Amino acid sequence: MKILCSKHTVGEHATCVFKLSPVAAGCVVFLSVLGANVQAQDAVQALDANGNPISQVTVTGIRRGIEAAISIKKNSNSIVEAISAEDIGKLPDATVAESVSRLPGVTTQRDARTGRAASISVRGMSPDFNGTLLNGREQASASDSRGVRFDLYPAEMLGTITVYKSPDAALMGQGIASTIDQRTVLPLDFARRTVAASYRAQRTGAHNEDLGSASGYRTSLAYIDQFANRTVGVALGVVKFNDNGPEQINDDGWGGTTSTATYNGQTVTVPNGLRTDVIHNPNTNKGLMGILQYRPSKDFLTTIDLFHSKNTDSPKRTGFEGSTCGSTGGYDPVGVLSNANIVDGVAVSGTCSNFKGDIRNNTEVAVDTLNSWGINSRLRRGDWTFTGDVSGSRVRHDFTRYETTAGLVGNTPNAGLDSISWTGFDGRSNLSALYTTALSYTDRSRMLLTDVDGWGGGLTGTQQSGYVAIGATIDEIKAARFSVRRELEWGPLTGIEFGLNRTNRTKSRDTDEGSLLIGTGPYGAAPMPGSETVVTRQSGIPVASWNPLGSLGSVYHQLAKVDQVIQTDKNWHISEKVSTAYVMASLEGELFGLPYRGNAGAQYIHTSQGSTGLIVDNGRCAGVAGQACPAYTIAGHHSYNDFLPSLNLNVELPADQVLRLGIGKTLSRPNMSDMRPGGGVGLDATNPAGPILAGGSGNPKLEPFRAKSFDLSYEKYFEANGAKGYVAMAGFYKKLDTYILRAPQRVDYASTGFLVAGIPLPATGPNAGSTVGMLTTPSNGSGGNIKGLELTASLPFAMLTRYLGGFGIEASYSSTLSSVTLPRSGITVISNGSVNAIPLPGLSHTVTNMRVYYEKAGFRASIAARKRGDFVGDIHDYKDDASLTYIKGNTTVDGQLTYDFGDTTMLKGLSLTAAVNNWTNSPYIRYNGDPSSVVENVRFGRTYSLGASYKF
Repeated sequence: MKILCSKHTVGEHATCVFKLSPVAAGCVVFLSVLGANVQAQDAVQALDANGNPISQVTVTGIRRGIEAAISIKKNSNSIVEAISAEDIGKLPDATVAESVSRLPGVTTQRDARTGRAASISVRGMSPDFNGTLLNGREQASASDSRGVRFDLYPAEMLGTITVYKSPDAALMGQGIASTIDQRTVLPLDFARRTVAASYRAQRTGAHNEDLGSASGYRTSLAYIDQFANRTVGVALGVVKFNDNGPEQINDDGWGGTTSTATYNGQTVTVPNGLRTDVIHNPNTNKGLMGILQYRPSKDFLTTIDLFHSKNTDSPKRTGFEGSTCGSTGGYDPVGVLSNANIVDGVAVSGTCSNFKGDIRNNTEVAVDTLNSWGINSRLRRGDWTFTGDVSGSRVRHDFTRYETTAGLVGNTPNAGLDSISWTGFDGRSNLSALYTTALSYTDRSRMLLTDVDGWGGGLTGTQQSGYVAIGATIDEIKAARFSVRRELEWGPLTGIEFGLNRTNRTKSRDTDEGSLLIGTGPYGAAPMPGSETVVTRQSGIPVASWNPLGSLGSVYHQLAKVDQVIQTDKNWHISEKVSTAYVMASLEGELFGLPYRGNAGAQYIHTSQGSTGLIVDNGRCAGVAGQACPAYTIAGHHSYNDFLPSLNLNVELPADQVLRLGIGKTLSRPNMSDMRPGGGVGLDATNPAGPILAGGSGNPKLEPFRAKSFDLSYEKYFEANGAKGYVAMAGFYKKLDTYILRAPQRVDYASTGFLVAGIPLPATGPNAGSTVGMLTTPSNGSGGNIKGLELTASLPFAMLTRYLGGFGIEASYSSTLSSVTLPRSGITVISNGSVNAIPLPGLSHTVTNMRVYYEKAGFRASIAARKRGDFVGDIHDYKDDASLTYIKGNTTVDGQLTYDFGDTTMLKGLSLTAAVNNWTNSPYIRYNGDPSSVVENVRFGRTYSLGASYKF
């Protein structure tokens, strides 16, 4: 039996199809009727969810959290890692992602806008390979993928987080990398009424190269109580976070590549261009939690839980960019180099004429709203336990993006153009130079809102003075489950559980976007509102600033862009129905004279998926703004079956040692956007081998990633001088039976339905008149392997000598290798294209975590450091599309100091805390295949916080 809410208790396994909801609800009502007739307990003794007396916990603070996590790990039948709250609403960090990243083999990817950890990678695999649960129930996601943004789950609302690294037949929604189960508190697990409140003021962006910092606060309130002779329990929680948003630097290396120019008859290296932004990103989060439990006896329990979270990001970006000596559009003439200082073929300083700089003012608003709920009833009759559960999870992601350009109007004569000068260029990185311009980019009389460089196509195209995109992604899961467990005494078989689970999931994306136009004609322009200015830090050039949010209709009008990518990639609907039957036996006995425990079982899963999308007639549009591409609705459907056996065996060795073995088969389902059926085809006249039909699409017949896993873990537990600790060494091997690749395939378009009337066939070359061409689409292929080693230690120094009582250390190191590489073709990778393959996304070869702490006489202090190596990360680019990019490894250091007033003082229950996050101002750096070729460098500064909490 696991110490963390057993999978036979409140809502651990939740899944149900909408059609089955009445049936599942009937099961819950049936159990409630039976349970209501059972005699209520007369005793007032505090009981846990299984009806057992609650032991009084005497340790507090850091040790309490550590020892509770150790107990979860030690008593689990699976190979797990755990984080437990130090007190009510007090996980070690402010976010779930930061707390979980302390665990071995676990790391995070930071959000480039905020610097906060948002997504979690386990064992070198991308976040999409994790199953994410709340109280045992699968959770919807805000993006096109299945990876959950953990900043939607405030840490104050959670009590424990368990990462399952080995498969378990009774665990639904599993992933190949791990299954992460977040658990809220349960009111009947508490011995008495408890109220906890906290308030923390913070300063973000401090010490960030003299940029402006910002104030914010985080506050929470939790109320837990029991009524009616402890037969009713209530837990309520609210969290509110507000950050006004500091100024951040974003230095973009203009693609990371340099350029050349002619000077005095020789070709010299010059900066290719510059782009530098100052970002201001206000962020708010509001979270609500409500839990109601009814337990008239130790044999019956019903739990209803509700969880709501709303996160709003509003980044405002003001920047400056331009091609130094080249051209970026039809209105941008090529510059002429002069006054250059040449060293070894590099223009370390110089001036280029005919410069047209673009002032960029972009605003985004992203609102993610999560609602999760569940109803769970459990009834025990003798050796039988019946559990029914219905639940739902829904996330809505609303997104608005405005991009605007300002500068010299496109018909400015060359004599009126600017010049740009630089110094300090090293010949390798565009970020090395310092720039100055002849004109003032704060002069609103000359720097107008306009299509500065003719990006809409110049005189032969359409004006594009900016861009707007408005869209929504909705992901909804409805689930139901019914299970039965029978306690047994049949030799090594101590129990058996079997059940049915049904999940319905729907996900859709709808997007409307297009060019922002001013007036008519190619040279439309308008004055920039306001008077604000911003100094772009990397260039040192002041520019005019304004917020374009809501300017559609007052400054601009929209010309819808309806090309293939927008219609097919950003407008789709996916449905997925998953039916699971499972059986799991609990095992206990002796093996070669050594006691063992564990479980063995299997899941049989039937999946039925359907999708709708669009086919676009590329033969009737040029793919530019305002030229409608005819589109036709297309549907797809596919079904398949999976059989997933699993075994967890734990052998208890002498001297409090445990040897664990986990074997099984797992799967991770594909990104739902890849399951869309839509696509399009056109004539590719640029193909080196001659013209050929080429296109892209989703794949409605896409099946999951599948893997066989092998885990072996050795753990040694210690207890001395009243302190507990452990060391562990674990190895794992995952054989990927199938993998999903996005790569070009040779197909006959005549059989795809994409070749509609009006699309021309190749007229020349080896493919003349042929309907055979290349289609880039996700498909299932054979996989490779992932293997690794994890080392962990949690050691209070009191175990060595009582004179070091209060000191301790937690440390972990993981090394992961993979044979999997992905072909660059068909994958959006932000790099210069110099590599033909990329490593497995999310894979850092090494990850190291360490926390040193001290706790004594009411004082608690800790310093934590997290380090990960370079990796390929999944981001959303400026077009809202998922892209892969190289991200440089980083080390983040956090510190915290807390004083708890003792029980004997008048301030009993009060704690004061001071903390600093990102102590070393670790930047977020993207690079271009070569770590020295930096394309983006964002610095966030430190975050200071000072707060108080009170519990009674």
